[in-house]
Amino acid sequence: MAGAAHSLPLFGSEDEPDARSRSTAVPERMGRARIEQIVASSILTRASGFMDAYDFTLNPYSGCAFGCTYCYAAFFAREAELRDTWGDWVKVKSNAVDKLRRMRTDIRGKTIYMSSVTDPYQPIERRLELVRELLHVLVERQPRLVVQTRSPLVTRDVDVLGRFDVKRINMTVTTDSEAVRKAFEPSCPGLKQRLDAITAVREAGIPTSITMTPLLPLEDAEAFADALVATGVRHFVVQPFHAERGKFVAGTRDEARRITAELGWDDAAYRRAVAIIRDRIPDLQEGREGFAPE
Repeated sequence: MAGAAHSLPLFGSEDEPDARSRSTAVPERMGRARIEQIVASSILTRASGFMDAYDFTLNPYSGCAFGCTYCYAAFFAREAELRDTWGDWVKVKSNAVDKLRRMRTDIRGKTIYMSSVTDPYQPIERRLELVRELLHVLVERQPRLVVQTRSPLVTRDVDVLGRFDVKRINMTVTTDSEAVRKAFEPSCPGLKQRLDAITAVREAGIPTSITMTPLLPLEDAEAFADALVATGVRHFVVQPFHAERGKFVAGTRDEARRITAELGWDDAAYRRAVAIIRDRIPDLQEGREGFAPE
């Protein structure tokens, strides 16, 4: 997920208790995350805030098993208990495919960002294939689609994604350090896996982007930039990480401060790193402009 995004439901609440289930059995847990089914009153929401350049956002799930400690999306959870346990729960919108299929709104040529407050490629997605089904419905209507993820599972769907006339896959890569990744993104796929995945997506002929959002502490900015360029991706976006004034879930602020202090990561260090990256990637974009739809 990218910077601060907020979306408003088209038709009321999206978190009503579930009375139905998908054809694939949904387990009660996957890893540390408890899995729950809900019935969504809508599946497309009108984009606003950070994503207001888009027509709609699409979130197949609520919550996120990746549970990045700095994630802004946690603070959109309605209940304090859900905010405090961010990363420990995922809600499956079990009627999402049916809802999208029955929708009368003409979305041909409209811009859709998937997803704004979750990662569409949750670990449970490997089993449920909810996103894959949604893509099959969407491709018949040909919206302009941007998919934001940090999961290599996106490579599974290159066959469907390739059928969209206008599309882009954004892969979030926040650091070059596995130590940093494990501190801030302990349940996320490894960094090399993500770089390999976006390379594979690009090689499949699908437009791609790497989003360093936020850019976390780096060990070697030059080597990091070289690794980014080696993917063959040509669109890059960066945003700063503010350890001091940022919000952190589940009491992680102290850990954020410790590791950023240990690596000397402050605004000046961020600016130095961006300058090094920009030297190798002259058209590096910074902030929300980099997320503009195709």
